[in-house]
Amino acid sequence: MTEFIPPGTRFLALPDPFPMKRGSALHGARMAYETWGRLNAAGDNAILILTGLSPDAHAASHADNPEPGWWEAMLGPGKPIDTDRWFVICANSLGSCKGSTGPASIDPTTGQPYRLSFPELSVEDGADAAAHVVRALGVERLACVIGNSMGGMVALAFLQRHPGLARSHINISGAARALPFSIAIRSLQREAIRLDPQWNGGDYDEACYPEAGMRMARKLGVITYRSALEWDGRFGRVRLDGDRRDDDDPFGLEFEVESYLEAHARRFVRRFDPNCYLYLSRSMDWFDLGESCATDANPGSTRTALARLHLDRALAIGVYTDILFPIEQQQEIADGLQAGGIDASCLPLPSPQGHDAFLVDIARFGPAVRGFLDAL
Repeated sequence: MTEFIPPGTRFLALPDPFPMKRGSALHGARMAYETWGRLNAAGDNAILILTGLSPDAHAASHADNPEPGWWEAMLGPGKPIDTDRWFVICANSLGSCKGSTGPASIDPTTGQPYRLSFPELSVEDGADAAAHVVRALGVERLACVIGNSMGGMVALAFLQRHPGLARSHINISGAARALPFSIAIRSLQREAIRLDPQWNGGDYDEACYPEAGMRMARKLGVITYRSALEWDGRFGRVRLDGDRRDDDDPFGLEFEVESYLEAHARRFVRRFDPNCYLYLSRSMDWFDLGESCATDANPGSTRTALARLHLDRALAIGVYTDILFPIEQQQEIADGLQAGGIDASCLPLPSPQGHDAFLVDIARFGPAVRGFLDAL
């Protein structure tokens, strides 16, 4: 059970107790975050970034941590999210192992890691925790909340549960609800972890660790994060050189794409806590913004929930090759917001790089983000 906290991370205590949507509460909990730029005198230049499942709060380098962040090309002076103009906050997800309280954190009531005693986690809990960070930093209303992937879900819950806390929104490869395909993939990822004997009902340590399960879970994820078009163009059917194959294993790695997945997975497995992976993954499956407007007589709808959000402007960005959060889900967000009278649009991009395109295809995503923010 390990937390992986970047240097320069800052912390804010959450209210004690911090109530969770599905019951129970956290005590002595905290949120990890980082900031760039300065809040202006009017307090109207703040942007909140909400991340996907695995990133920490270190979106870009700064004086306290000069290492490049996971969105280095997007965030900084003169970049699409220009920190000469904007005061930017990036919050690590509640339930993560990157500084915010999660299953790998110490439960103050026992002195031991929470493990599976951590309360059931919902996307809405992450939204409430992020809203507390915003207010604690003296921001009364954000200029924009930006959510990527899972962060797009959290952003929508944030807007719903904290109306008026943001003027505008950029939803990047996000969704207002989990689709069956995405649920199925994440279910297999969780099953791979739980079926590893080393997982041991969540009671593992560094010596007895579910590495095989985490490797398989990560490979499944990476396959869906990119597109078939990219896999074909990048690797084709190229086979490994003889000195990179294990000839003693008749079913060992043979193709370059297999080697890539294996290397990527091995880099990840000891850098993210398995129980945190389970909790965050399941929170995405549970998310459906439409459930908020359900009644005994009406199950509620995504469109109705989106139409009830309070915003001035919004932009949903996605790519045609995303199979995990397909472009139809970003169009659904824009259509629902428009139904509520919001100035909203959907921008589909022709990137070949699938769901993870927003992390790597800055040539396409950068101008879209810059153009929206420049118009605020």
